[in-house]
Amino acid sequence: MVKLAILISGRGSNMIRLAETISKAKLDARICIVISNKPCDGISHAAALDIPTKIIEKHNFDNRDAHDAAIRDAILTAGADYVFLAGYMAILGAEFTTHFAGKLINIHPSLLPLFKGLDTHQRALDANAAQHGATVHLVTATLDDGPIILQAQLTILPDDNADSLAARVLRLEHQLYPFVLKSLIAGQVTLSPSGVIWHQPRAALHSADAETQEVLSSALCWPTASNA
Repeated sequence: MVKLAILISGRGSNMIRLAETISKAKLDARICIVISNKPCDGISHAAALDIPTKIIEKHNFDNRDAHDAAIRDAILTAGADYVFLAGYMAILGAEFTTHFAGKLINIHPSLLPLFKGLDTHQRALDANAAQHGATVHLVTATLDDGPIILQAQLTILPDDNADSLAARVLRLEHQLYPFVLKSLIAGQVTLSPSGVIWHQPRAALHSADAETQEVLSSALCWPTASNA
């Protein structure tokens, strides 16, 4: 069984989608802990799903490294195989990211390397970008960097604003992150500190459920290292 730790800072909607996917698809996986760096709605949602939770606030520690170490220790105690960041709004230091290299995964609301950091939807509009989307990637010590696992894109509409664009991208995220999780558990994608390898990725999409195919079939951007 694959055990996941999920780090959040807010409402935890991607965390909830991952939990629902594990349950509905009967995946050989479970979320062994949800950790937040502050009290938030996502912790309440996780507790309601009977998922173990822990709040580890930075102000209780002398520095970021000590805070990171407490989070690392909680993850190791829980026995997690992978760490999924789902709206975790803090930068993790090099020691933490190196410890979990190849096992630390994030979803970011832009087509990386474009629009790293915050306010991605407004920045995409301000740049008159034609396409926008979401990226799942391995985490490194560099902000919103690391090998890309998978992306999903959409066309920015003439009447889009930051809120409408955020809602449309979130719909992609809610299919993209679970698809990556299912593919990882099924052995259709291999992650390591050196990079990402997809094994017959289009076959993975073909075997996905109808909703995933509907949302992602024309949206996915496979990394160049994929073996189609």
